[in-house]
Amino acid sequence: MADWFERTLLIGGIELIALILVATLVSGVRLSGFWPALEFVIFVGFANAVLWPLLARLTLPFLVISFGFLTFLLNGLIFWIGGQLVAGIYFDSYFHALLVAVILSLVNTLASSLLTIDEDASFYRAVLQRTMRRMPLRRPINKTPGVLFLEIDGLSESALRRALDGGYMPELTRLLASGSHQLIGWETDLSCQTGAAQAGILHGNNFNIPAFRWVEKAEGNRIVTTNRPRDANAIERRISDGAGLLHRNGRSRANLFSGDAEDAILTYSLATDMRRLFAPAYFAFFSNPYNFVRTLSLMGVDIVREMRGRQRQVREDVQPRLIERRRGLYPLLRAATTTLLRDITVDALITDVLWGEADVIYATFAAYDEVAHHAGVGDPDALHVLSQLDRALMRIERAIEAGDRPYQIVVLSDHGQTQGATFRQRYGMTLRELIEQLLPDALRIHERLQTDEDWGHVAALVSEVAQQEPHMLGRFVRNVTRDRVADGEVAVGPEFQRIQDERKGRIPSAEEAQLIVLASGNLGLVYFTDWRTRLTLEEIEAHFPGLIDGLVRHPGISFVLVRSECYGPLALGARGVYYLAQDRISGENPLASFSPNAPMLLRRVDLYDNVPDLLINGVYDPVANEGCAFEELISFHGGLGGDQNHPFILAPCEWKMGGEAIVGAEQLHRLFKRRLEPLVRLNAPTRAETSAETSTAKQKAPAVLG
Repeated sequence: MADWFERTLLIGGIELIALILVATLVSGVRLSGFWPALEFVIFVGFANAVLWPLLARLTLPFLVISFGFLTFLLNGLIFWIGGQLVAGIYFDSYFHALLVAVILSLVNTLASSLLTIDEDASFYRAVLQRTMRRMPLRRPINKTPGVLFLEIDGLSESALRRALDGGYMPELTRLLASGSHQLIGWETDLSCQTGAAQAGILHGNNFNIPAFRWVEKAEGNRIVTTNRPRDANAIERRISDGAGLLHRNGRSRANLFSGDAEDAILTYSLATDMRRLFAPAYFAFFSNPYNFVRTLSLMGVDIVREMRGRQRQVREDVQPRLIERRRGLYPLLRAATTTLLRDITVDALITDVLWGEADVIYATFAAYDEVAHHAGVGDPDALHVLSQLDRALMRIERAIEAGDRPYQIVVLSDHGQTQGATFRQRYGMTLRELIEQLLPDALRIHERLQTDEDWGHVAALVSEVAQQEPHMLGRFVRNVTRDRVADGEVAVGPEFQRIQDERKGRIPSAEEAQLIVLASGNLGLVYFTDWRTRLTLEEIEAHFPGLIDGLVRHPGISFVLVRSECYGPLALGARGVYYLAQDRISGENPLASFSPNAPMLLRRVDLYDNVPDLLINGVYDPVANEGCAFEELISFHGGLGGDQNHPFILAPCEWKMGGEAIVGAEQLHRLFKRRLEPLVRLNAPTRAETSAETSTAKQKAPAVLG
């Protein structure tokens, strides 16, 4: 505490010097001496520490819908009021007060970062805790431990172990060294991507999710994309039985699906409800007036880091590498994922654990997945992201220690990533171009060979603000994006360019295409849309002779899954066939490079209603541990092969998670539910208590909390 106090005094001194310099340089600021400057700095510090949490609570909906920029205006208001109350300092206008507020906020952010006060933030956390204890609707403190699931998207077990050995994640290393946690691996489904993984983990049901994106022939060849809010909502309604992992006093934070949580923010499947943007969980982020400025500053640092990382890979001739996809707006999109989304999520979790009402919390951090896709799983930039996530975990643990309720922490991943040069880099063509060469006749082909998850985050938020926000911001966004609306959502980035090309007739749309080719990492999906049912091997060979043979003989393809009228599902390779229904092999085993569970996983996918006519898995070299994505990503996930299929779980030792092999997200869900059952029983309210709480909530609920 003494060290923190000394550092805070140092920051106050730096702000004091900065204020004197600004008053000297800016003509609209009048300062009569040192003592008025000192009094003003003390006033601003007092206002930010004591009044700001109340101000943030009252204006929370407006802070959220303005993406945080209202914090600048409010901070400027505090400075302007200070100029009216403190003798010896005066601002000619509100604009000058705002300018000084921004400059001093930047100085505070820089000094705090250099002195690591931002990683402690103990004073603001204490203020936040006291404020939350006075908020209405709070139940009596529950002393039964809650559970906090922290998912690191895209981090494989082997990549995690390398990061631990390299000293990049000291907090996780400490958990393991203390004997409180154990690290185990598990095996994903096919496909191994967030849609299928979180459906399985959070709901115990990921059937009929064959990839990141697929075609539903029975619904007029509609393309379903898991990170589109409308599609995610429809998927969740299909798979949910109302008893998901988070259905009892649960919280969903930055996930694809809600797990039936009663409280969710930044959750795709519930993004259509604008009221969730005003959730009190955002209060932690905005309770510190410097948070938003700090986050913007760190985003700027990450943008520079991305540019330098790209140049470093060129200078050092790192292979494989992506250059073109890392230009343009990508550095800004990356910074939004690695910094803004992370900081809001962490502070929402701090709110949750200090509030102490949630029994189960599940949060996803997508930063590592985003950076590793473009830089590589072991690139210094990706490892830096892991070190930042480790520090975020430390902040959350400190909040738990400061809170009134204990929480058990489980860190896990939904899938890993396999690295390798892309299909296009290796063979000079895309999967669509290969298929086009093998077709006997020219067909209208619609392709979507890039998931663009980073743009998906932006599109989801903009769409919901445009559709749901009734005030000035919503009207402005609707006017600006009215020409970008397609299928009820705002299209941005590559998706908007694709729609423009379709409207101008440069490429065929999905509705008018005869063939749709999709990609999910090293998993390719081919649908013949003139048929409303799945084509068999015999039908495809009759209508498109040479197509399947050409695909399986290509060096960039390991196998093709297709259904035969005579033999059922087949995994076809260049030199052999795996008869999945009969569990026999003719020639060389096309699945020899993959997990022993690969046949089982393929049999399951073959039962899906929306399984493609041809399911294509890219080549994988088990010796080099390298694969080949049909997307332009040098580290990928989606199909079979390598580290992408082997995520991890770091769980409390008392959970005894290492007793059985875990294959598939549905099995992981069942294991988690069994560990949570004692917690549910201990915290189950009586019917009378539930009725009383409902009555109290109706009487006390303030409108600002949504």
